[in-house]
Amino acid sequence: MIIIDKNIHLARSSVSHAEALFEAVDRNRAHLSGFLPWVHSMKDIDDLSSYLAKCNTLIEEGTEISYEIIVSNQIVGRIGLHHIDRYNQHASIGYWLTEQAQGRGIIIRACRRLISYAFDTLHLNRIEILAAKENIKSQAVPQKLGFTQEGVLRQVEKVNDKLHDLVVYAVLKEDWDKMENQQHHE
Repeated sequence: MIIIDKNIHLARSSVSHAEALFEAVDRNRAHLSGFLPWVHSMKDIDDLSSYLAKCNTLIEEGTEISYEIIVSNQIVGRIGLHHIDRYNQHASIGYWLTEQAQGRGIIIRACRRLISYAFDTLHLNRIEILAAKENIKSQAVPQKLGFTQEGVLRQVEKVNDKLHDLVVYAVLKEDWDKMENQQHHE
């Protein structure tokens, strides 16, 4: 478990969270389905349980670490390091939040903790965040975190039968360390 503050923590992905997670997805289908290709395939709790079981397999293999985001004992989203490549020392961060949990800095703070973990504990060198070109809220996260926009992957992710462009953002450990040091000295 990762404590963000007295009301917010990240709990390791678990099949035991399937029911609460399904409820969060189900209540936010319209909000989430605009940019997340998997929402339509989560038809019931069993679908979510199977997904979480697959996540646990990836965690055991060391290619993913994922968490449920819990605010005041209620699951409001997920965040994780995906495509962990220890040899080349990089990974991607993915995240989503329910509509009502947005706008409170939850993802920014959760990302900070995950990025520090990736650099300090996993000894990675590069973290990426990919966001749909039309998803301004999702792009704001890496921008606020000081990531560098590196380019656009054109028509690379299909959501609702439309191919979306993804904007690629990344931060290197050396850049992150500089930013963290500057923040501590301000």
